This record gives sequence, structure tokens and C-alpha cells, in this order.
Amino acid sequence: MGDQLSVTFRHFPLSQVHPHAWHAAEVAEAAASQGKFWEMHDTLFARQDALDDADLLKYAAELSLDSDRVSRELAGHEYARRVEEDQQSGLDSRVSGTPTFYIDGTRYDGSVALRHMLAAIRQLHPDLEPGDATVTNPRIPRVRWPRAQRTVARRRD
Repeated sequence: MGDQLSVTFRHFPLSQVHPHAWHAAEVAEAAASQGKFWEMHDTLFARQDALDDADLLKYAAELSLDSDRVSRELAGHEYARRVEEDQQSGLDSRVSGTPTFYIDGTRYDGSVALRHMLAAIRQLHPDLEPGDATVTNPRIPRVRWPRAQRTVARRRD
């Protein structure tokens, strides 16, 4: 769908279930400050069973981030407020678990299989062009998770 679709990610660490989730969210933001949010995001999801601080710093090094800076930011909780804002946004939107998806501001509770989600999007927007990343149509609303205007979401366009 190319630039006809935008995905916005919000942190919603479930620390009761995943004890390292909060620091993982913070390290993702530390990576974002060095331009590698999605690379860290993908690494964290691929290695969910190894998320203690030593692992997080190892992943930062693997991604060629400034590991000393990440270590300082993690120790100083530089991005805790950002994570708190994301979590509060989720709570305000009645999120209770992950993943939770919204399409055009409406909660999507169907299957998270890609084909089902694309079918739901195409049902709402039958004029979307299928699979051509070069197609540009600024009239098409973007898919975003609702949130307060005061913060910027991590988007993958």
C-alpha cells in the first residue's frame, strides 16, 4: 500500500507479565534518539526472552548505537516520561493488552493476521491501490492509534 498506509507504534509495557518491558521501551526510545527505533523494536521483539539491562546494552552495541549514551539514558530514565505518556494514551483509549490496533481511530478487534487486517482496511477504503508502493493518494486517511496531540508517535510509513 506504500504511502497510503501508516502504522503508529505506542509503548504499553505490561511489567506484571514482562518484568523487563519498561526498560525495553526506554531503550527503544534511546535508539530512536539515535535514529534506530525500528531496528531496536524489531530486535526486542525477536529476543523477548532476553531483555535485562545487559542484553539491552548488547543490542545497542549490535545496532552500532553509542552504548555509553544508551547506558546513561537508561540509568537516568531519560525516556520514562515518553513511555508513561504512551501507556496513559493506551489506558485512555481502553487498551488492556498488546497488541491492540486502531484503524482510522476505531478499535480493531479482528484477527491480527495481515490478510484479515488488510481486508478490514480495504473494506473501509475500497479506493486503496493494492500493493503498489509507488502509488500516492493524499486523500486516503492514514491509519493511526488515537493519542493526545502533545507528543509525537513513532511511525513506520
